[in-house]
Amino acid sequence: MLLLEINNLQHYVKDRILLDIEQLQVHSGDCIGLVGRNGSGKTTLLDLIMRAQDGSNSIVVKASYELLPQLKDTNTTKSGGEVTQEYINRALANKADLLLADEPTTNLDTEHIEKVEHHLKRWSGALILVSHDRAFLDALCTKIWEIEEGIVTEYKGNYSDYARFKEMERQKQDNAYEQYVRKKKQLEEALILKEQKAQRATKKPKKTSLSEAKITGAKPYFANKQKKLRKAAKAIETRLEKLEKVEKRKDLPDVKMALPNEEDFKGRTVLRVNNLHGVIGKRVLWENANFSVKGGDKLAIIGKNGSGKTTLIKKIMKVEPNISISPAVKIGYFSQNLDILDNDRTILDNVQSSSLQTESFIRTVLARLHFFRDEVYKPVHVLSGGERVKVAFAKLFVSDINTLILDEPTNFLDIYAVEALESLLQEYEGTVIFVSHDRRFIESIANRILSIEEQVITVFEGTYEEYRNYEPQSERDMMEDQLLLLETKISDVLSRISIEPSEELEQEFQQLLQEKRTLERDNRK
Repeated sequence: MLLLEINNLQHYVKDRILLDIEQLQVHSGDCIGLVGRNGSGKTTLLDLIMRAQDGSNSIVVKASYELLPQLKDTNTTKSGGEVTQEYINRALANKADLLLADEPTTNLDTEHIEKVEHHLKRWSGALILVSHDRAFLDALCTKIWEIEEGIVTEYKGNYSDYARFKEMERQKQDNAYEQYVRKKKQLEEALILKEQKAQRATKKPKKTSLSEAKITGAKPYFANKQKKLRKAAKAIETRLEKLEKVEKRKDLPDVKMALPNEEDFKGRTVLRVNNLHGVIGKRVLWENANFSVKGGDKLAIIGKNGSGKTTLIKKIMKVEPNISISPAVKIGYFSQNLDILDNDRTILDNVQSSSLQTESFIRTVLARLHFFRDEVYKPVHVLSGGERVKVAFAKLFVSDINTLILDEPTNFLDIYAVEALESLLQEYEGTVIFVSHDRRFIESIANRILSIEEQVITVFEGTYEEYRNYEPQSERDMMEDQLLLLETKISDVLSRISIEPSEELEQEFQQLLQEKRTLERDNRK
């Protein structure tokens, strides 16, 4: 059943066309992920659909619909996560045929994001969803609408399917460029060869005298040959001119920079926490936290909203008692208040102001974050929220530091900016300690997971995927392992007794037997 149809929609912002849509349709059961850079028109498109009247020329809505807005009422004592959850519950309760959801996971922790996923999977209506959470889009979407320079292109499948298709398109462009370069080179070489032959055709043969050349008519012969060669060369020139040019895809260089105190830092324990308590007022966040961090670790801090993730980061930043940090460590801290930026200065000025890196290197980092060429001369005050986040990160990234501490760095970023941030952090050789609810982001970067759950801090040695799939041993399995170990010890003692008996060995043997009987008895319960 057709629920929504858009035909020949053009929407302008001042004199710039923001959306230019020829045709789009939404049917029952569709779950559409709407993706595009910040400012591309995602929220505007949802607003236009909400304002459309049934029977309008460009947008025809043939069903009941509900909007879950990006900007929510914050005039409340409730947390951001609680407000978001209320909006979601209200929207789902109305049971509209079409739900328009603009960043529905904002302020939600991982547990609540997965609950929303579960509810929306059971949603019987259609869904148009704006989100920078790629795992969320993968779990729900059957189509992706990509907005790029006002044009909306539809792709079948979820976000990963879309990303694979885009990569195939990039590979096709690379192959087309290679074929273009190869063909162009062949034609250029053929042209040079024809011109060289034409040049030689004006010369008389080495074994022909001038008098012989006059008698045999050599000059007209070679002139005719030269004319043919010139004609062939002209045909090659024409083919060169008509050869369709293929632009080379711009591959940005890898980011490799020397870190301060690198020799005293990499692979060594640089941060140690012993018996650290987390308490706010009378509320206990965690007790007796014990963990360490080595230079080069990528440590993700995860947990429910209010579990104490940001509190832990602040304690580390203050180097509170029970926390020791190596003198080799130089920390850069990223927070959402963006107070490290000077709004009146340009992007480039802001980033250069605290860096020892060259302008060329800084421009490379900015290009990786999609600030190209003259864009770096924009003053910060004209940038969007997402763009300012990227500038703040770039400023921190190129500073004279070797440890990044990041608190929810992906907030306000579009998907492409999140992926750019990911790639920079993957290449970064310093330490990264970060808080995030973005599952794909954590999965891409972290090699260790610090979890705060039920007032306990635990550290898992491994990736986020390994952490999610980890199943702790049951008590029975642990008992069986202990029994196997005891039997091995008993066998060892018996062999030693048979060679050289002693009272000490006999006592050890009896003690091991008693431990084994006790364990077997407990195992039978």
